[in-house]
Amino acid sequence: METENQTYVLQFILLGLSEDIGVQPLLFGLFLSMYLVTFIGNMLIIMAIISDSHLYTPMYFFLSNLSFTDICFTSTIVPKLLQNIQRSIKIITFENCLTQMYFFLLFGHLDNSFLTVMAYDRFVAICYHLYYRVIMKTRFCGLLLLTSWLLNVLFSLIECLMVLRLSFCTELEMPHFFCELNQMIRLACSDTFLNDLVMYFIVGLLDVIPFTGILYSYYKIISSILRISTTEGKYKAFSTCASHLSIVTLFYGTGLGVYLSSATTKNSRANTIASVMYTVVTSMLNPIIYSLKNKDIKGTLKKLRNIIYIKRYFQVYTSAQSSNTRRS
Repeated sequence: METENQTYVLQFILLGLSEDIGVQPLLFGLFLSMYLVTFIGNMLIIMAIISDSHLYTPMYFFLSNLSFTDICFTSTIVPKLLQNIQRSIKIITFENCLTQMYFFLLFGHLDNSFLTVMAYDRFVAICYHLYYRVIMKTRFCGLLLLTSWLLNVLFSLIECLMVLRLSFCTELEMPHFFCELNQMIRLACSDTFLNDLVMYFIVGLLDVIPFTGILYSYYKIISSILRISTTEGKYKAFSTCASHLSIVTLFYGTGLGVYLSSATTKNSRANTIASVMYTVVTSMLNPIIYSLKNKDIKGTLKKLRNIIYIKRYFQVYTSAQSSNTRRS
């Protein structure tokens, strides 16, 4: 088969979710709505945490970083998807594809890291609550944040640089709505053993090991909660990690579902549709879960809403007074 080096590969063709022209306006409206909900919801979470000094705790510090990561994660994919749907253009250059893939990997791995750190925070808070403030100091939290960023920036860059060594076939159609690493490796005509090896090693390091840490943390958390004598005490302890547990279940549940569906079926279109769950829907539901299940976030959001209403009232009142003064 005729091949060409990546230097001469100008563009890939993203086949997207559907080739039916009649469905495109529906897809555009659906993804635009989900993106706006994701962006506004996560921004509200960040604003709530920044505006309330009572939320200056390690748990909400990492939650604000998770919300920021979710905004960046969806912004890496959805705007380009909306542009392709609107203009009916499915072409993306090799450079843009590589850039999108890098930031997708970076913010996807960061989601794993922050969920793991938040699980550790809940583990310390419940299992070692007397030493919580001693362990979870500001400097230690900053170190965890910095380590997460450095590791994920480095390994995401390695994954993308490994793509540069590949040569691609003349058939450059990608059955996906964004540039995904595994799909790009499948399009290569050169030997991909080293790429697969590096990819699975990094997945194990940045995804499997953190997930194992989360499982261990909740095993210890549940064991500690069961040892509490009163029902009220058990409920109070569990309520502090219910939101995080819901997000972990959603994130890893959808990711595992996509992996199993791709392993059991060869229908690439079905796998692409399933990918929407962990790329867009999960980030959209995170702020909804925290605003519904977390009393602190819910209370702060209500305060922000009241402040906005009061400001609007004074603006209307001031403008009315100014107009009355001018008339007199």
